[in-house]
Amino acid sequence: MSLRTLESLGDLSGKTVLLRADLNVPVSKGEITDDGRVRASLPTIRSLLDAGARVVAMSHLGRPDGAPDPAFSLAPVAVRLAELLGEEVAFPEPGDARVSLLENLRFDPRETSKDDSERGAFAAELAARGDVVVSDGFGAVHRKHASVYDLEKLLPSAAGLLIVAELDVLERLTERPEKPYTVVLGGAKVSDKLGVIDALLPRVDRLLIGGGMMFTFLKAQGHPIGASLLDADGLDAATGYLREAAERGVELVLPTDAVVAERFAADASSTVAPADAIESTEFGAAGLGLDIGPETAARFAELIASSRTVFWNGPMGVFEFPAFAEGTRAVAQALSEVDGLGVVGGGDSAAAVRQLGFSDDDFGHVSTGGGASLEFLEGSTLPGLEVLGWQR
Repeated sequence: MSLRTLESLGDLSGKTVLLRADLNVPVSKGEITDDGRVRASLPTIRSLLDAGARVVAMSHLGRPDGAPDPAFSLAPVAVRLAELLGEEVAFPEPGDARVSLLENLRFDPRETSKDDSERGAFAAELAARGDVVVSDGFGAVHRKHASVYDLEKLLPSAAGLLIVAELDVLERLTERPEKPYTVVLGGAKVSDKLGVIDALLPRVDRLLIGGGMMFTFLKAQGHPIGASLLDADGLDAATGYLREAAERGVELVLPTDAVVAERFAADASSTVAPADAIESTEFGAAGLGLDIGPETAARFAELIASSRTVFWNGPMGVFEFPAFAEGTRAVAQALSEVDGLGVVGGGDSAAAVRQLGFSDDDFGHVSTGGGASLEFLEGSTLPGLEVLGWQR
């Protein structure tokens, strides 16, 4: 892997390391609801502390529009980071503690500016705070932001342990997957996944489609979908993928049944219907599919279990509602039992497995990447990696 790693920085004893982490976690009423990304940052932080360095961590959180906003403060993250590390974390400015955390980088509009000079000026201010830079926020490497790209050009810089681990897994998925190789895609829209389907379809043995995007595929086959989510812009693409999969000998598996509800609500009445007859329920054309059905869940689990490599991105249904979480639970359970590499592709998938009671340790890898992971798989340029010397 052509990438500058921690070893390239030499002796860090007594040095101040600027650590660009990805601590962009969900916060509700001042409380972190999923601390996965905070925990994912710990190995690199501990490694730097063990090397005798002081760590100044920095991250963004949400989209505060370039101005301070208490709703997007990293204060809860500082508290949780201190709990996990078992030591003080100074916030929002470095103090006597070995670890400190700066306030949300996006409170300064220059962090995300499209003007190179503005980003460069902010990066220079950040650079003045430390001796070297360690970039470990994989979830942000697809952004050409001041702390992800410009800062790394001003000081000796290298990738942290998390980025190295993420890249190793993603290269296994793209360059050397063990067969059979199954990709499971869910989420709302086909159009959101065009790039990743284009890139992976020639490589995989099976492509399983669930979540909201399944209804666009069903519609492309001519089936009625009631009031279910339809990505009209993705209809032609879905038709094309069905054809291309057949031509390539890829098994593109669509649900055979769905959980159909009367409305979009946690307490909505629901029933199971054949996927090609969603409007046949008592809800008629007003019915909407909110999860894959039990028959489909069992079939997906069987195909996942028989695979050596599995990449999953996107929930199978509205997992936030317990009544419509069973499809996602079945996929997660099967993935946790894969005899090989099972990868949860970040974003909503990672949130779903944690909400459903699974541990990150239950899987081969839980990505922190979300959009960055998908862009890597698509073959896109990732500025935050290229500045660290990485090349495909």
